Amino acid sequence: MHIDDFAARFTEEPGYLDFARLGPIGAAVIEEQNAQSELLSRGRFGTLASLDDEDVRLREAVAALTGFAADHIVFQPNTSQGLMHAMFGVTGGVALSMGEFPSVTFAAARAAESLGVLSPLWLETDHGRVTPGNLRDQLTPAITAVAVSLVDYRTGYLADIDGIRQVIGDRLLIVDAIQGFGVTDAPYSVADVVVAGGQKWVRSGWGSGFLALSDRALEQLTPVFSGFTGTDSESQPMDEVLEPSAGARAFSVSNPDRVAQARFAAALEEISSVGVAPIRDRIIEKTTRVIDLADEFGIPVSSSRAENERAGIVVIEPAADQLTILEASLFNHGVTATTRMGQVRLSAHVSTDEDTFDMLRASFTSFASAINV
Repeated sequence: MHIDDFAARFTEEPGYLDFARLGPIGAAVIEEQNAQSELLSRGRFGTLASLDDEDVRLREAVAALTGFAADHIVFQPNTSQGLMHAMFGVTGGVALSMGEFPSVTFAAARAAESLGVLSPLWLETDHGRVTPGNLRDQLTPAITAVAVSLVDYRTGYLADIDGIRQVIGDRLLIVDAIQGFGVTDAPYSVADVVVAGGQKWVRSGWGSGFLALSDRALEQLTPVFSGFTGTDSESQPMDEVLEPSAGARAFSVSNPDRVAQARFAAALEEISSVGVAPIRDRIIEKTTRVIDLADEFGIPVSSSRAENERAGIVVIEPAADQLTILEASLFNHGVTATTRMGQVRLSAHVSTDEDTFDMLRASFTSFASAINV
């Protein structure tokens, strides 16, 4: 599929620049949702068993984009649950930044409080960025794992996970990939744990995600929350409690939402048909236009301008006494964005259209007029 045809499959309202919070779903996901809802609404004889095939379909779709084997992948309803599985399974020190999204920090803290076998090491960062250089100087022999976001939700920084792997050696590398998965052609194979959800850049809606594990992760992580679907039994175990699987399925708790799996798989299959590289190139074009507009109106850009250090997030940071004016200008012109901690986060996708850029320009024009009165 050509990138233009892919972009045309989405029809979000003009002015939407908040994909880092939620990606409006497109035609592939809507069609899949409708088809599965029709199946569920009728319960026609012999059809419900086909839902079980969605698990294999989903894992194969994730495998195609990550390079992990399908049997090293297990469906998760969200990123947070996948990170909980990972952190509760770690024994030893975990190096991470307190600036990571709370899904990461809460998982580490709760695991430390509950089991006492994990010990967080809170990293000092380079203005919110975890880099190979600042990480190298803080590693200790007690650290057995490092956790990092592929793309930082606040700064938009695209982490150098290949460089981090070289620095940390054979320690486990846990990557929260949700802010880049599907739009960033990252070297996922250097990681031991990759977790992501589908509601943002993949645009498959809530309740969809995955946990991918390397051989080393499967050897070292303890499947603490392993339910009755997490065994090697081909049938549902009755009247006995079996040991967890030696594979990724050990990190399953219960029967998954098959419709969510189908939505996620459909979205990933469409991404594969286009290729992540063309998607990333188009998003870089869109975010560059956002940066250029901010520059034109003298609004400071605090996120990286380097293409190799960003994905779909641009962060602008007006003077503290001008933030409310900028928020109002964006709102009055119908631009959807996220404001947090004195910054405005604008995130564009391949379907971000000319009307959206016109609305953003109008917002910036109003802002400039208001502060220059």
